[in-house]
Amino acid sequence: MYKNIANLIIYGDLEEQSILFQLGEIFRQFETQEKSNAELTKRIYAQIKRLLEVSTNYGFDKNLWHNYLTFLLITNENPFSITCEKIGANEGSVNLFAKNDFKVFKSLFEFDFKIIEEALDINCFTMISNYKSIEKKELMYNKNVSEKVKALSEKLETAKDESEFFHYVTGFYKDFGVGMFGLNKAFRINSKGENEIEFCPINNMDKVMLADLIGYEMQKKKLTDNTEAFINGYKANNVLLFGDSGTGKSTSIKAIVNEYYDQGLRMIEIYKHQFKELSTIIAKIKNRNYKFIIYMDDLSFEEFEIEYKFLKAVIEGGVETKPDNILIYATSNRRHLIKETWNDRSDMEHNEEMHRSDTMEEKLSLVNRFGVTINFSKPTQKEYYNIVVNLAKKMNLELSDEELCAEANKWELSHGGISGRTAQQFINYMVGKTAEN
Repeated sequence: MYKNIANLIIYGDLEEQSILFQLGEIFRQFETQEKSNAELTKRIYAQIKRLLEVSTNYGFDKNLWHNYLTFLLITNENPFSITCEKIGANEGSVNLFAKNDFKVFKSLFEFDFKIIEEALDINCFTMISNYKSIEKKELMYNKNVSEKVKALSEKLETAKDESEFFHYVTGFYKDFGVGMFGLNKAFRINSKGENEIEFCPINNMDKVMLADLIGYEMQKKKLTDNTEAFINGYKANNVLLFGDSGTGKSTSIKAIVNEYYDQGLRMIEIYKHQFKELSTIIAKIKNRNYKFIIYMDDLSFEEFEIEYKFLKAVIEGGVETKPDNILIYATSNRRHLIKETWNDRSDMEHNEEMHRSDTMEEKLSLVNRFGVTINFSKPTQKEYYNIVVNLAKKMNLELSDEELCAEANKWELSHGGISGRTAQQFINYMVGKTAEN
């Protein structure tokens, strides 16, 4: 095994602590008899445990060894895989190096573990090659990644040679991409130091779709029209969704990502204190073959906060042109985002700035950086009842419309007033209450 791994060229940048690298080293020591059988067995079990942990996290099943190797292939971001993501596997000399590596991976797929199992009197490799996982709830693992890995793994098992292996892997890169962006819909960022960030996948994102948001048809159409233009490579605008809380602003953006994920749309959620990282984020994603929405939830600034300056500079007015594959979608309960004081409206201030109106203009100009603004206002009583009734039908609640509306009215009086969120919370309560009875 270790000789095969040593022949990797494009995919040879394995971390020393990776499972594949460690197993290769163990097999080398087995052949050279550098370690005792007891020590080798102990080290093998440690790697098998790690493999089981990865398999649990991603819901792998059947042949865990093949699933793991497939996972390595589709998460390895190298010049070849990223090029395939953008334009597919065109003719070029690099394909010869890639086929060399795929020949190695095919040999790893077909590796015979019997020799070491018999020598060490173990059967763990046989067990992971025919594994039946415990059925888990979707929130316990990344189902989106799991399904893609297992589907490609089964194809690669049937590959006759490295050319067919090449065809399957590069086809995956073109269809879905490579690395974390190819496998996940949404991300948060983690700052690792000056100008250093890492993208952390959000594995349990709400599966809501636009159809699940009752009402607000005009608002949804405005949002989808802008997003579809963006997806299709036409000019599109940054979007600000503002209005009353609980009206579906955040839900709409999550639904947009779910609706257009298979067309290459991805979302990166950032918080106010991370705005200084915006330039770094954009630099890392501007050349990828995806459309990115940078999502800012509940965006607002107090008068003493200056983070809005980072945002304003990135959206418009910086030296570097904003890449065509990036838009900013933000939600806010405030129409003007930045808290305005009476001091801002005073033209003259003896002890401070001479023209405070300039400060006010600077703050309010942030809103103008969003080409599309969409107002999500609180529903009327009639619209609220309509939301309740439609949600109840989706949940198969066996109550008349009159009963629902009467109970919903009692609920909203003691739970924050009329909103889509209040309606959803009421239906959740009624479903739980019905289940108890």
